[in-house]
Amino acid sequence: MVDFFAFANPMDLPAVNFLLGLMAIASLAATAAYSETPDKIDQYIQSEMNRQHIPGLALGVYGAGRTERMQGYGVANVELNVKVKPETIFQSGSVGKQFTAMGIMMLVEEGKIGLDDSILKYFPDGPSRWAPVKVSNLLSHTAGIAEYETEARTKPEGPFYLRLDNSEDELYRKITELPMDFQPGERWRYTNTNYVLLGMMIHRVTGKFYGDFLAERIFRPLEMTATRIISEEDIIPNRASGYRLVKGELKNQEWVSPTYNTTADGALYFNVVDLAKWDGALYTEKLVRRASLDRMWTVFPLSDGKPNSGNYGFAWEVTSVNGHRVIDHGGAWQGFTSYIGRYVNDRLTIVVLTNLDSNHSNPSKIARGVAGLLNPELIPPFAHPIEDKDPQVTRLLSDVLSELVEGKGDPSAFTAKEWEELSMELSGYADFLKELGPLQKLELLERKEAGRERAYKYRATYKEPLKVEVTVSEAGKIANLEIDREN
Repeated sequence: MVDFFAFANPMDLPAVNFLLGLMAIASLAATAAYSETPDKIDQYIQSEMNRQHIPGLALGVYGAGRTERMQGYGVANVELNVKVKPETIFQSGSVGKQFTAMGIMMLVEEGKIGLDDSILKYFPDGPSRWAPVKVSNLLSHTAGIAEYETEARTKPEGPFYLRLDNSEDELYRKITELPMDFQPGERWRYTNTNYVLLGMMIHRVTGKFYGDFLAERIFRPLEMTATRIISEEDIIPNRASGYRLVKGELKNQEWVSPTYNTTADGALYFNVVDLAKWDGALYTEKLVRRASLDRMWTVFPLSDGKPNSGNYGFAWEVTSVNGHRVIDHGGAWQGFTSYIGRYVNDRLTIVVLTNLDSNHSNPSKIARGVAGLLNPELIPPFAHPIEDKDPQVTRLLSDVLSELVEGKGDPSAFTAKEWEELSMELSGYADFLKELGPLQKLELLERKEAGRERAYKYRATYKEPLKVEVTVSEAGKIANLEIDREN
């Protein structure tokens, strides 16, 4: 699920009595580096929290299934001045998708769901255009079903108005009316709709609300006592408050109806204590067999056999840094952001949870910085620009970015489908980009063929760098545009 506060005085971040000589990650040198870095980690996190204006943050560092460090920084509730501690509960955002995917894989192992089944097997009342959509397409974001959570669709006049409560059946009916953005397996696009449907699929197959199924099959067996579906009604000890920055002023998170705080695309509460148990279980076969874990952690191929552009498996992105394999995922929802990064070759996991909106906080950057302090080999290399053999695409993108900051766009620059989606988000792009100041530089970092299309990655430097990914059609029109903070 998707979604600055400048304190008058520096945040009161308590000092940590950190145990030295923590873990043998890959070598004695790495262990020695780890044992010397607690103060550096504190200094780094405090610096990033001040720079990003994050009220509160929780850090989890786990090694080979063991908890090496859990710590809170800043405040969980600004109004009451309650400090963050390891037990502080944050909202999961899309990190919660990995629990939904695990639930599906459990049912796959039991023979109750087939990854290659058409989703119409589980939604026989669905539209005929869903016939070629497989369960694996939903898990890997290659289904092609449109995003329900766009700016236009979630406004008061939209079908998914976030303050309107719906039953699951009503929400499902609205999803059946969404168009297809592309044919299943044709491309990759991160779409929350996919995981909402997967949660409904669990309900239809098991007869249980997906949250109850996860509690019964994952949370209780792993003794994840703080992890559960979001509820504003229940009394929940240690719950943090979420915040957003609006023109430099801190505001509470925007209210949404219970419907959108119970969907399977990322509507959980959890903390770094419980995520240590989750991480430990992923080194074992307590939940599913190794083959199922490997399937989740393998980049899903498109119909042409090539890896998808998101390097996405099932609820995990699969990449590497300097030859070290990384499986990770981020999340954002209602004034919270989250990130879990598992450096599987190093048997090291970093979790960062914050209570500030995604336009202003970057937990993945903080987590990668911590990983680099623990092991310098985990510092991502600086991406150098490559020769720009398609300057017309760069000019096109530069023009598009200039228009987006004004909340405008030229429909002729996009495919019809992409403009249909992008036009629903124009004011959101404008709000995000205006805070970053003028575009200083646009550099091409990667170019590759993607079937009949071409995919480009750029670094757009404003007062901070952004990662811009653009796919261009045969006709020279933008078929997909993704803008995010550079990690």
